Amino acid sequence: MTTIVTGAAGFIGSTLVDALLERGAEVRGIDSFSDYYDAASKRANLAGALSNPGFELVEADLRHTDLAPLLDDASVVFHQAAQPGVRLSWADGFDTYDSCNVLATQRLLEAAQRTGVGRLVYASSSSVYGNANIYPVTEQTLPRPHSPYGVTKLAAEHLCGLYAANYGLSVVSLRYFTVYGPRQRPDMAIHRLIESALDGHPFPLYGDGSHVRDFTFVDDVVAANLAAAEADAPPGLVVNVCAGGSTTMADLIDVVGRSVGRPVPIDHQDEQPGDVLRTGGDGSLALGHLGWKPAHDLETGIGAQVGWHRSRRASVI
Repeated sequence: MTTIVTGAAGFIGSTLVDALLERGAEVRGIDSFSDYYDAASKRANLAGALSNPGFELVEADLRHTDLAPLLDDASVVFHQAAQPGVRLSWADGFDTYDSCNVLATQRLLEAAQRTGVGRLVYASSSSVYGNANIYPVTEQTLPRPHSPYGVTKLAAEHLCGLYAANYGLSVVSLRYFTVYGPRQRPDMAIHRLIESALDGHPFPLYGDGSHVRDFTFVDDVVAANLAAAEADAPPGLVVNVCAGGSTTMADLIDVVGRSVGRPVPIDHQDEQPGDVLRTGGDGSLALGHLGWKPAHDLETGIGAQVGWHRSRRASVI
């Protein structure tokens, strides 16, 4: 049987692919290599996987491709593909987010149901919560997305629940809280902070640095996916995947500066629409249902990501 990873060339998807191959799995990765960021960086993420005979790469767009043949021999589908980011999801950008995050997920669920896939693990987001009244948020907290991106992730999550309830499709949705680590997308804050510290270019800080985030290391997120694929979980289960920390942007900037060995220069900017004031999750349900809990602290994880940035630079020289 084959394991499917959508968004296989992305930050989390490629890290998951490597972990599956290390376990001896036969992996079919699907990726459209969209232009959200440099496709060459995504292909570099798969350099190791492409040399493994257990890996097959299919370049396809989930919105248009006949998915049933790709899933026909699949035991597990890890659905990591999405149009990411909050700030581009407004105005004319919404159509792309709607089609990539909602329509693509519906088509994948339909194909999974028709072909009898044993388990589908959906990558949801803490963005579904928006600005909550009480922290840490649990899975019982009323979702109130604060951005169009969050709306599309919640809509796709609801679709997963509908296919579970109506067809018995075994789906687990994982609400990721601010994932970081090696291969992080270039638009994400920690990636840009590290590059700013290394280059000495100012980092645009939106707001006063008091925004709080629950940062989760990518290897922990991969471990949660692997646990979700194997757990005896009820169809439609939704769980937080979080480190349980509360780090302000100002504190994060200090951590990055210490890890790089020089301070991050800051360019103060106004707050941006869609940015929530805080994220923070309760991981009790993931521990209870999946036997999962995070294993990496922020300092260790940032150090690993800084090492990745430096190794990339060294390979170019």
